[in-house]
Amino acid sequence: MRYLSMLVLILTSLAASPAVAAEPKIDITSPADGSRLEAKAESRLDYEVTLGGGGDHAHLYVDGKETGLLRQIKGSYTLDPMTRGMHEICAKMVDKNHTPIGVERCIKVTAD
Repeated sequence: MRYLSMLVLILTSLAASPAVAAEPKIDITSPADGSRLEAKAESRLDYEVTLGGGGDHAHLYVDGKETGLLRQIKGSYTLDPMTRGMHEICAKMVDKNHTPIGVERCIKVTAD
């Protein structure tokens, strides 16, 4: 009986305490910033998204042009072949209306 009372007390305090919301963020885990990719070949982008602040999913951009939607919180995306030179890849968190909420992660890569 004593353990049951303790369990009820713990569960009650957990239910009463406010939930700590995770800070929204996006990580591009691969390729690393400054990486060299093979030009004219598909490349794999790995990412992790922590939703919050009204964010619902992320959009992916290459050189300012939207190239895809990232709906999973952790996953990969196949990038189309790129021309030779430097490119900027950005993932931007958006709300349900696809409006950016100001959370993004950008990297620069060079296609050789």
